[in-house]
Amino acid sequence: MIYFDNSATTRICEEALKTYVEVSGSQFGNPSSLHALGFEAERTLEDCRKQIRLSLGVRDGAIIFTSGGSESNNLAIFGRAYAKERYRRGAKILTTAGEHASVTVPLERLADEGYRVVYIPTKNGTLDMDVLSREMTSDVILVTMMMVNNETGACYNLAAVSQIMKRQSPEAVLHVDATQSYMKLAFTAASVGADMISISSHKIEGPKGVGALYVHPDIITKRGLAARILGGGQEGGLRSGTENVPAIAAFATASSIALAHRTERIDCVRGMTESLIRRLREDARLGGVSVTEPPVRAPHIVNITLPGIKSETMLHFLSSKGICVSSGSACSSHGTHGSPALIAYGHTQAQADCSLRISLSHRNTEEEITCFLEALAEGVGRLSRMRRP
Repeated sequence: MIYFDNSATTRICEEALKTYVEVSGSQFGNPSSLHALGFEAERTLEDCRKQIRLSLGVRDGAIIFTSGGSESNNLAIFGRAYAKERYRRGAKILTTAGEHASVTVPLERLADEGYRVVYIPTKNGTLDMDVLSREMTSDVILVTMMMVNNETGACYNLAAVSQIMKRQSPEAVLHVDATQSYMKLAFTAASVGADMISISSHKIEGPKGVGALYVHPDIITKRGLAARILGGGQEGGLRSGTENVPAIAAFATASSIALAHRTERIDCVRGMTESLIRRLREDARLGGVSVTEPPVRAPHIVNITLPGIKSETMLHFLSSKGICVSSGSACSSHGTHGSPALIAYGHTQAQADCSLRISLSHRNTEEEITCFLEALAEGVGRLSRMRRP
């Protein structure tokens, strides 16, 4: 099996799995319990928060553990929108065209409730800074943007967004969906000017069902974020519910390992990605295949458009050869049309319907790339002939 779908999820690493099993057996106490086992579980949670802070380059601020990137995004968006009663009277929120559904669907709900949501164009993988600057008015309360587009691999200049925001919209906060950039790019909260950051465990070889939201201490102090899940007051009152200590501990382990090897892994994946793109261009059998080319590309994502072959058809063919790729976001894979992210990039609907995403990790090899290209070429040849009358 050749796995080229690492943006959808990654295989849990042995160290994280070992941590999960050990903590499940030895630290089964409730972190809120006032006895020895409870205190031990609470200490483990605090150690995990320290590791996540370290990985984001922050010393303070809240690390709120969640069920994953989608919940973190929802907490950031709804939590900010509902933080102040006056925000409910038409406050403005800025985002990009082509965000993940865990951002766009909450924003659609807020738009129905009277909030003004503005989508900044991302044609050819670049934020339209002129539109952004024009829309960055004093009534903006939230800017929520992904750092890396999960389908095109385009990297957005969020540091420049933060500078404009601080100058023109002093009450706004910047929420960064870093689900596809955490441990895939070298960044800190300060380097991108982020006030809130969403991250997910299963994208970095941790377990599924756990993630985190970093929140700047000023937002906590000023009560600028409202809780979405109410109950026992866990996670500083911002996310009630007994914490999943084994999964959080495994997440922290995966984070620690990824941080220690981040530079070498980025270099490894970038080298394979560049090789893949070069070979896609040079292979005469793939003359009808085009590569999506954002000006700044994440190291691990390549999007290609097939010559009139539907994504689903090629996915099934490659799967029959033991090769796993995707047609875009796994969370939207049951849709009937190409993704909004590709349309926002500038693809036609027909092109979007014929696109594949290849996402690599440090565990992949050049030999696997060779096997993939052979299978892709066979699939293009065979499926193209089947389309002819």
